[in-house]
This record gives sequence, structure tokens and C-alpha cells, in this order.
Amino acid sequence: MSIDDVMMWINGGPGCSSSLGLLMELGPCQIDMSKSSPNGTFWNPYSWNNEANIFFLDQPVGVGFSYADYGEVVETTEDAAKNVHAFISIFFETFTQFKGRRLHLAGESYGGRYLPVFASEIVDQNAIAKTKGRETLNLVSVLIGNGMTDISTLYPGRVEVECGTASLDVPLQSISNCVRIRQVLPRCMKALQESCIDIFDAINCNAAADFCENELSTGFWATGRNVYDISKMCVGNDLCYEENSEIENFLNTPAIREKLGVTSPRNFSSVAWDVNAGFAAHMDSWRVPTQQYVAELLTRGVHILIYAGTYDWQCNWVANKLWVEKLQWSGHDSFNEQEWRVWGLNKTVGAGITKSSGPLTFATVWGAGHMVPFDKPAEAFALVSRWVAGELL
Repeated sequence: MSIDDVMMWINGGPGCSSSLGLLMELGPCQIDMSKSSPNGTFWNPYSWNNEANIFFLDQPVGVGFSYADYGEVVETTEDAAKNVHAFISIFFETFTQFKGRRLHLAGESYGGRYLPVFASEIVDQNAIAKTKGRETLNLVSVLIGNGMTDISTLYPGRVEVECGTASLDVPLQSISNCVRIRQVLPRCMKALQESCIDIFDAINCNAAADFCENELSTGFWATGRNVYDISKMCVGNDLCYEENSEIENFLNTPAIREKLGVTSPRNFSSVAWDVNAGFAAHMDSWRVPTQQYVAELLTRGVHILIYAGTYDWQCNWVANKLWVEKLQWSGHDSFNEQEWRVWGLNKTVGAGITKSSGPLTFATVWGAGHMVPFDKPAEAFALVSRWVAGELL
């Protein structure tokens, strides 16, 4: 609509295409797995486009259909932020009808690393623009779903998902496995603290992370369960959803490429593994404590919503709750003093728990996995509708 806010959506990875968010989660059209639709998609009544003008961005270069003419690569989030800021600026310069609109940055998974850095780049560039009399971007909020922000919290969170009742009513792992991983967890956290957090040492940090993965994660992978939704078994490819392959087939259809105006010389892939490998080689997820970007944004008045489906193992809700509660910012004490309450679709149907203070809100979505809009579309739509409207959940 002519007055609606603007929202950018990105998927994670690093290297995952935001076409997954578009065609599988919150876009106006969803991939048709039943193959009953003549055009391969069906209408999504819970599309977030009902609340905002959304563009789905594939980044960094090399993701989705994107490519560089001269082989340029981006291998850190901080470098990616410069390109994203430039793109958003060009977007508003090109589509002038949206100039001055409120801007929200949204995404999930590795978006927990991306989005705080991207938002910080916008805030910093806005400050420079003001001194030079140039227009600024009207950034008002950031929405992160099942994000990977403070990666060190993922491990204790996963232990509670596997060996506690944080997600399901009964633990997933055997007693012997749970005893072992609870014994190893303190060693893992000590190694991460010394080599990745207190002082970042690439070689030692990489060794510590490998130790944690090998000792704490391999047992879950062996179960065959979906790492993004522990209530299900993994199906299809490495991403555990058959929809991913169907989206690839759909976007590689010559007729669809022509309609989209795709000129890329490459086939579409859900994940650009070369991009993923580049970020991993630079240890992007460990090099900079991303949660500190969140603290700085909150201090500057940017509103931030951290939401998480409770069935996710990969970027679980327990981990996100841990880092949010220990985050050092001006509203730390006030946030932690608030009582948890149930939020829902209405007064009788609960959807999760939430807590809010000032610009920071945390919320869970019961029964959803890593991709909340896919698993719980009505709840996700209610969440974003109230957030964009500035209402309490």
C-alpha cells in the first residue's frame, strides 16, 4: 500500500538464498508441493507482504542468481554490510515512492549475525550522511528469527534441547549420552571462552569449535532427526526439506527464468556452498562478538525483536534466551526484571512466551522449528503484524 513500511528479508547460511523465505515461508506465493497448481505456486494468505512492502535479497554476491562480473567475493559479514547498505540506498533512490518510509531488516538463522551488523552499518552511515546534509535511511527495527548471534550459547542450548524438556516433553538422547555431553560441555565452554571470546586466536578457536562440534553435536546428527525441527526426521537433501529441491527445480525452469528476467550464467541453488566455505575459512561467526552490535543498536533506539521456534535444534530458543538475558546494554536490568507472559493469536489461544522492555522484545513460538513462518504461518503473521504496528505481542 501507499503508506506501508518497507522490509528487507534475508535467509542465512551463510550462502542460503532468500528465495527460500520467499517461496517457502512468508512470500505472497508458496511452492506447490502437490503439483496441482498450473503455475507451480499457490497463494499464501499469511504473507508478510500484507503488512509491509518486502524485498527478498540474495547476498552476499554468489548467492542465488547473483554473480560478479570480475570474480569479486565477499567473505565476512562486515564486508557484506557495505554492499547491503549500498543496495538499500540505491533501492530507495530508484523507487522514490518509498523514500522516507520506515525500514525494517528481517531474517533468520545466520541472519542473527548478518542483521545486527547490517543495521549498524546503516546507523553509522546515517550519522555521516547527516553531517553532509544527505538523506538518511529511516531504519526503525530489526527482526531476527532463530538467529545465530552469540554462537557460544548454541552448545548449552542444544544440550537442553536434547537432554532436557526445553523442546519436547521427553529428552531425545539416552541417559548415557546425556551424562557424557553434560560432562564435556564445561570443557567446551572453557575452550571457547579462552580461544574465541576473551582473545580471538584463529587456530585455537577453530580447534575449540571443532572439539565442541565433535563432542556435542555428532550424537544428534546420528539420530537422523531434522536439525531445524526436532519433532521430525530429516528428509530430502542436507537441508532436510523436500521443498528446497522443488524450489531449485522451479527457479531453474527456462520459462520462469525468462519471466524473472534472469541473466545469470549460473543455475539457481538453494545454498552457495562456495560462499559458505569462504565465510567459514575466515571464521566469520567467531571473529566478532555480534551481540555487541545488538547492544549498540538498542542504545541508539533501534527496536529489536528476537523470536524463536521451540523445536529448532540448530539455532535453538534456549541459546537465544541465554544471550539476550546476559546482554550488557542500558536496559539490561529492566528487561530481566520483567515477567514472562504468554502471547497468542487471541486471548484464549497461546502461541508462546514473551518478554519486553524498551526497544527489546524476545518471544518464542511453540511448535515451530527454525523457519517459524513455514511451521506456524498464522502465529508468525500475528507476530510481525503487531511488531510493525508497534503493538505489544
